[in-house]
Amino acid sequence: MDAPAEASAAMRPAPICVPGGDRLTADRELRRAYEWFLTSRRMPPGVRRMVADSWQRCAASGMLPGNGLLPPLRMTSQALSEYRRTHPLAPLLPTFRDLLGAGAADDGHVFAIGDADGTLLWVEGDRQTMRRAERMRFVEGAVWSEAQAGTNAPGTVLAVGQPVQILSAEHYNCAVHAWSCAAAPVREPGTGRVLGVVDLTGGATIATPPALAAVRAAALAAEAQLAGRLIAATRLTAVTTPLPLSAAGVSTTAMVKLTALGRDSALLETTGHVHRLSRRHSEIVVVLALAGRGLTGERLALELSEREVPPSTLRAEMTRLRAVLGPDLLGSRPYELLRPVRTDFGDLSVLLAEGRVREAMALYEGPLLPCSDAPAVVEPRRALEQQLRGAVLGSADAGLLRRWVDAAWGADDGPAWLALAHRLPGGSPQRAAAAARARALDGESAAAPRGLPAGVRVPVVPPQVRTYAALMQRRRS
Repeated sequence: MDAPAEASAAMRPAPICVPGGDRLTADRELRRAYEWFLTSRRMPPGVRRMVADSWQRCAASGMLPGNGLLPPLRMTSQALSEYRRTHPLAPLLPTFRDLLGAGAADDGHVFAIGDADGTLLWVEGDRQTMRRAERMRFVEGAVWSEAQAGTNAPGTVLAVGQPVQILSAEHYNCAVHAWSCAAAPVREPGTGRVLGVVDLTGGATIATPPALAAVRAAALAAEAQLAGRLIAATRLTAVTTPLPLSAAGVSTTAMVKLTALGRDSALLETTGHVHRLSRRHSEIVVVLALAGRGLTGERLALELSEREVPPSTLRAEMTRLRAVLGPDLLGSRPYELLRPVRTDFGDLSVLLAEGRVREAMALYEGPLLPCSDAPAVVEPRRALEQQLRGAVLGSADAGLLRRWVDAAWGADDGPAWLALAHRLPGGSPQRAAAAARARALDGESAAAPRGLPAGVRVPVVPPQVRTYAALMQRRRS
């Protein structure tokens, strides 16, 4: 190898670590990749495809990666105040604050809510971090679209329409390299139209799976609340209108019902028929129902597995599923459900959004497809369970707490046992038993596994989901 080639090879960055790896190594290699792109205008190996696509969009627009320019302010404070007051996300601000605000402040982060154009409407969190964020103009009224700010979580979410996590030097603008961020879109129920974006911004701890899960859960909770408002409005209309209406403008006889809570073989009920779906077909139908819109084969494959799914394999599965459901229900190019689908997990979200915890608990048969590891199922499952669990723990209702810990998915929930002990009368044998169970579970969680190689992390799986999944496995064996 000649000298120029050796120098070029030395500058070429090693493969980039993805979120969840060694953050210091990842940050160093990301900066090397960025410098390589800055000097050569060629895409270095190892850059995540989503980031590489974003860098190319920014470069194609004429934006210089190393210019350090700050995004513009869209409007005056008075105009912004009026705009925010009428924005569809304004009623959801208390929900965002409950789910992200306290945690962001405690962890030294900020959370932001932006509109569909990338304008930041609310930026809140740790005061010191907010002052630092002001230096890069991450403030209310600033436009953080890709076109104005380069690759960043809120802007890239709006460009690709899915949750995004951006680490340090993955930002196209060098002025943002000290930060990491995670964001997710908030969609309008029924239409799927993006109303805005919810974002967490801060230091290295944002470059972790829990941060991405947090913004996705917040977006899901917001969409559930919006769906609850839509249903309430529809009910009010039905009371005052002599003709029966459906939210989608379709005859209710065309409605399809999907049941997937607490079971890995979902039930799909159509007019006069009940289809018991296979595990993979259950995942596909749940993913399409959650998406609420058509998905390309490539997008569907990514939602179903973290490993590569050959297009031929997916096409074969979809052909088999279409033979079961019929072409009038399952469309292709894109893959989508062609009739309105009412789901038990969607009904659960609405009940939780309306604060009807008892009804939600009665509906909850268990986690959503508990044994599924499809990425598009795992996070909604976790979000639904945590929303229900939080509602039960916050209800101060001993009866609900008892039902939770008596269920397979709540049997190992130490905080729930402790909350139950606090709610039962003093001196009660049941109170002593609940407190003892809470102490035992706390002791088990404190015993960390030993003998693991350095850098190996144990996945965090909610104990109640793990217990219920094991129960489902035993039932099948």
